[in-house]
Amino acid sequence: MKTYKIFLLLLILALSINIAQAQNSNVKMSDKGRFGLAVWVPEQIEGMPIASKKNLENKLTQIIAANGITTNAMNSRFIITANIIITSKDITSTAPVMQAYTLDVTLYIGDGFEGKSFSSYTTTAKGVGENETKAYNAALKNIQVNDPNYQSFIDQGKTKIMEYYNAQCDYIIKNAKSLAGMNKFDEAIWNLISVPDACTECWDKCIAASASIFQQKIDFECKTKLLEATNIWNADQSWDAAQNAGKILSSIDPKSSCFNESKTLSDKIAKRILEVDKREWDFKYDQEIGLKRDMIKAYRDVGVAWGNGQPKNVTYKTLW
Repeated sequence: MKTYKIFLLLLILALSINIAQAQNSNVKMSDKGRFGLAVWVPEQIEGMPIASKKNLENKLTQIIAANGITTNAMNSRFIITANIIITSKDITSTAPVMQAYTLDVTLYIGDGFEGKSFSSYTTTAKGVGENETKAYNAALKNIQVNDPNYQSFIDQGKTKIMEYYNAQCDYIIKNAKSLAGMNKFDEAIWNLISVPDACTECWDKCIAASASIFQQKIDFECKTKLLEATNIWNADQSWDAAQNAGKILSSIDPKSSCFNESKTLSDKIAKRILEVDKREWDFKYDQEIGLKRDMIKAYRDVGVAWGNGQPKNVTYKTLW
C-alpha cells in the first residue's frame, strides 16, 4: 500500500511537470508576437553607401517579422540594429568587370538609449554588382531572412527586455503617476502601455494604473469641456450658442465624474431654446464614446495617439 502511494505521488508530480512545461511552451510561442522592436541603422557604418541604408532597414524588418516580432513605434527604447564590416572587395575577371563584396553582418538587439547589447549574431553575405553600391546592395539582398540561428538570437534579446521591464516596473508606474499629476495623462498612459503584455505581471500592474490615470484624464477633460460649454451658452443664449455648446458637451465621456452636470446643462439649454425659439433642440451624446467599449483598446488608442505625435528624431547609442 505504501509503495502504491509513492508511485501515485510520483505519477502526479510527473504529470504536473509535463503540464507546466507545456504551459511555458505555449506562453513562449504566444508571447513572441507581442513584442516589438524599433529598427534602426546608424549613419556611421564604415563603408556602407548612403543608398544602402534603406535596404538594410528593410532586411532587419523582414528578419524580425519572419520570427514573429513586430516593428514597434510605441516604444522605441529597444532596437534591432546591425554593424557591417567589409571583409573582401574584389574585381572580377569577367566582361564586363564587376565588383564582388563579402560582408560580415552582425545583428544586435539591445537598449538603444543606454547603448547596451542584449544579444548578437553574425552572418556572412556576398554580392556582385556593376559598381560598389550595387555589389553592396546585392550582398544585403543575400542575407537570409529565415536563418534558424535567428531564433536563439531573438529569444535571448527578448528575455533581456523582459528582465528590464520586470526590474523597472515599479519605477515605470511611479513615473506615470507623476506625469498624471502634471495633467500629462496621455504621456503617462503611453509609458504604461509601452510595456509588452508578454511581461504578464508588470503588464497587469500597468493596465490597472492605466485605468486609474484614464479616469483622471476623462474627469479633467469633462470639467474643462463643461466650463467651456457653459461660458459659450451664458455669453449668448441663442440657437447658434446652443449648437456650439452641444458639440462640446457631446464629446464628454459618459464615465467621467461630471457627466451628470453636463446633462443638467444640456437639459437647461434645451428648455431655454424651446421657450425662446419655440423648437426642439435635438441634442444627443456621442454614443461611440459609450459604455461598452474595450477599455484596454481605449488606453492603447490614447497612448498610440500621443506617441505618434512625438518627434521621430530619436537619438540612439550604437550597441557595439
